[in-house]
Amino acid sequence: MNQSSTDRILAGLRAWIASASPGQQLPSSRSLTAEYGASPVTVQKAVRRLVALGLVESRPGAGTFVSAPRATRPVDYGWQAAALGAQQSRAWSLSSTQRIVAPDAIALHSGYPAAELLPERAVRRAIAGASRTAVAMTRSPAAGLPELRAWFAGELVADMPAGIPPVSAQDVLVIAGSQSGLSSIFRAVAGQGRPLLIESPSYWGALLAAEQAGVTVVPVPAGPAGPDPADVERAFAETGARAFYAQPNFANPSGAVWPDETRRAVLESARRHGAFLVEDDWAHDLAIGARPRPVAALDDDGHVIYLRSLTKSVSPAVRVAAVIARGPARDRILADRAAESMYVSGLLQAAALEVVSQPGWATHLRGLRDRLRERRDLLVQSLGEHAPAVHLELVPSGGLNAWARLPDGTDVDRVVRDAELRGLVVAPGREWFPAEPAGPFVRLNYAGENPARFPEAARILAEVLAPPD
Repeated sequence: MNQSSTDRILAGLRAWIASASPGQQLPSSRSLTAEYGASPVTVQKAVRRLVALGLVESRPGAGTFVSAPRATRPVDYGWQAAALGAQQSRAWSLSSTQRIVAPDAIALHSGYPAAELLPERAVRRAIAGASRTAVAMTRSPAAGLPELRAWFAGELVADMPAGIPPVSAQDVLVIAGSQSGLSSIFRAVAGQGRPLLIESPSYWGALLAAEQAGVTVVPVPAGPAGPDPADVERAFAETGARAFYAQPNFANPSGAVWPDETRRAVLESARRHGAFLVEDDWAHDLAIGARPRPVAALDDDGHVIYLRSLTKSVSPAVRVAAVIARGPARDRILADRAAESMYVSGLLQAAALEVVSQPGWATHLRGLRDRLRERRDLLVQSLGEHAPAVHLELVPSGGLNAWARLPDGTDVDRVVRDAELRGLVVAPGREWFPAEPAGPFVRLNYAGENPARFPEAARILAEVLAPPD
């Protein structure tokens, strides 16, 4: 059955229906078959879709006829305003990064890489292979498949220097994407109503998870080299916080990477205050230059709770990640996750393990590094040539995004709105700040579709930033 033929028939019939009268009979299947040069089965498929859309109705023994417009009354949902109360939480709104946009738009707002940057054939083979095994019909252990837990543990152990007690598979919990684990972690190690230190700017999903967990967010300013360790020490001392959420490698949105001295100093602060560092290594596989070592590799006594996701490097459809935690914290996080989601699909876990354990995985990551570099450099060059008023505080050495500061005084919402009217979609920076934005920022994803349109995107930004005549 030819899908393109079906779509062609559908387009023709919809145009015919638009000019037809209600109750008018469609041409016979024989005449449609002759007119479109398609098989009777394809014609029947197109007609069934028109029936499903309510555009035509089939009358057994008589034929198929154009449907009459249905009289509808406006539905009043006003009662829900009183039932739901005022909307005061970011938890009830989609992030701008989650929006679906027009197919012809230049989409720099997304938080995901283009499909062409992913190991598509390996993923398809792995899912098909896993579907033929027992995991397709059985539940997996609450903590995850032992083999996948061992793989995640081995990845971190490879970065651990001699003398640090290595983590094991017993310390690993498999979760359905790192986002799903953040609320559990915050509830387990911070507690409702308690303070949680968080970098500013920081991942919008972490801010959402903190709100869902009922913790009180305490911003710690962070620049291109992460936070000042003195600010972290002061925040721990002043608030009594027992956790600090951070992204030391390729932070979202800024791309910041912590220097070695910051890693050691922040870890020592956590130790002094009997606190946890929640390290979100979301872009572990997205390094463009050298891949920095996780802070968790330096942890010898369970102060770091480590998240590692495969969503951005394997496939958004394979939402598999891991939490590595030692001691009672691990058990608390597992209990919270099991209560909320029971377990992660064994089918997806097995598929993810198959992809990352094949020799081709390392080859894929090397190629990905080169392609991310090409896209990043093209975006940086395009902004420099066509939108010099847009300032990048850091040329990222990994991740998917460039954090762009607009001229002081810029109305970011207006810029985002005017750019979209011209076909460019970007994400306003306010979503990444736990308090008031530190300036007019937008986040630009350089890993999306159609990098050849980056120069056009930069020109549009320059147009909407230009002062009116």
